[in-house]
Amino acid sequence: MTAIEPADFDLLRYGEFLSCDLTPAGSNYTFLAELALNGRAGRAIYKPVKGEIPLWDFPTGTLYKREYAAYLLSKALGWDFIPLTIIRDGPYGIGSAQLFVEHDPRENYYTISKELDDAEADQLRAICCFDLVANNTDRKANHVLRGYDGKLWGIDQGLTFHADTKIRTVIWDFGEEAIPEPLLEPLRRLCGEILAPVGDVAELMSLLDSGEAAALLQRLQWVLQEGVFPGVPGLRRRRRRRDD
Repeated sequence: MTAIEPADFDLLRYGEFLSCDLTPAGSNYTFLAELALNGRAGRAIYKPVKGEIPLWDFPTGTLYKREYAAYLLSKALGWDFIPLTIIRDGPYGIGSAQLFVEHDPRENYYTISKELDDAEADQLRAICCFDLVANNTDRKANHVLRGYDGKLWGIDQGLTFHADTKIRTVIWDFGEEAIPEPLLEPLRRLCGEILAPVGDVAELMSLLDSGEAAALLQRLQWVLQEGVFPGVPGLRRRRRRRDD
């Protein structure tokens, strides 16, 4: 797991907004912000609650909290694929702020998954498993990035943690494949931690209502019981390894 630099956290938490430009992607208002603090500068994705379009199936004004909850879940599991995310005030009020991943915008899940080495395939398995547990209803191709350092990242997790199962994802490559033990072990541990939550797990649970919290535990138990990635007949795609 990549350690979070204190300077990155301080920049995201306390940095001054030098600019805040609306991005064209997404149905909700999403801003690319330039932050500065003590001579350090960086970029972040800022999603204010005021910019959330009401949805019929998600409580109004909760998507920014779900972005943060998704980060806390990935952190609790030890899966380092969601960029550092916090809740903070900004030019348009309270919202989520997430460190921006420098990447090639021409790449997305489809281009990345065509040619993978074993380490990248394992990173995608973790994202896939996370989406099952978090009940991600919106894993689009452009929500998987490859940073310039080669690391794979998952972004845009606002539509998560619904109490009703409604997983929607582009990641079907591992369908009917056994979930690796290194992914199952932290799920078992989290099941116990949810029953007596402290720290990040307690904060995660505080962001969910009682039905969502109960459903999260049920999904964890379901994934552990099944032990395989769900699949749809005929939809499994063959990935090419880089050395094929």
